[in-house]
Amino acid sequence: MAVTLEKLGAYCTSEQGYPPVHVRGPIKGGSVEIPGNVSSQYVSSLLLAAPLARAPVELNIVGRLESKSYVQMTLDMQDRFGIHVETSEDLTEFHVRSQTYHPSEVEIEGDWSSAAPLLAGAAIAGDRVRIQRLGEKSLQADRYLLDILKHVKARTSQDSSSVTVEESQIETTEIDVSDCPDLFPVTCVLCASAEGISTIRGIRRLRIKESNRAQAMSDGLKQMGIGTDESEDSFTIHGGKPRKAVINPHRDHRIAMAFAVLGLCTEEVTILDAECVGKSYPSFWSDLQSLGARVTAA
Repeated sequence: MAVTLEKLGAYCTSEQGYPPVHVRGPIKGGSVEIPGNVSSQYVSSLLLAAPLARAPVELNIVGRLESKSYVQMTLDMQDRFGIHVETSEDLTEFHVRSQTYHPSEVEIEGDWSSAAPLLAGAAIAGDRVRIQRLGEKSLQADRYLLDILKHVKARTSQDSSSVTVEESQIETTEIDVSDCPDLFPVTCVLCASAEGISTIRGIRRLRIKESNRAQAMSDGLKQMGIGTDESEDSFTIHGGKPRKAVINPHRDHRIAMAFAVLGLCTEEVTILDAECVGKSYPSFWSDLQSLGARVTAA
């Protein structure tokens, strides 16, 4: 990313590619290429900065753009603040002229990513959970959770502003999470609770998240008696009855929340470094408790 910013005229220094990183702008403009299979966050960050460049910015994506919906959300939000970005139909080419952001009023919808573990928990060990402010027309990638729940035969319903999930007999599935990688831990939980073999594809980028999520989920599931097999881009789960365990989430909020939910199917699960959920969902433990889970702090 530093090399890309330097090509656009910014000044960047680091310790051989590691923090501390120093960046000084503004960017001047120009044409750059970045891979589309690493992180959509790189694309979104450049799009957000590009209108403030002194000259137009041409951004070209090399290969398939994964997590495309996150980039589409960025473009939608920019449009609401008066920024127009010219794009190709497949979102691999972007042309951004110099512009000015304007004030706007925006209502922020509910977060599908944070809702995912609670809805999954309802499907595997709950009674009935309804979460409001989850729009059915949301651009959020993790709205795909509804499709995943349907794939595993969970009982779901949705209206214009809420989603309801009821306890269900979860079935095995084959699913691709390449466009919604943050749903991988929760999808693992659903598959782990189903008797039989499930396969999750599109996991390659999960090794460079807050943790190596493929390895973290494999380690944790095995601790709970659930077998897994892993290849470069697929993850197979031999579902069944999870058992009591102590889980190290590797300081990854989504790993911690996923195993907390799977723990609802066991006598007890202990999550180490539980405060790591504060990165995205500080009230997770109290919300889980409010839904009837027995949560105690060590």
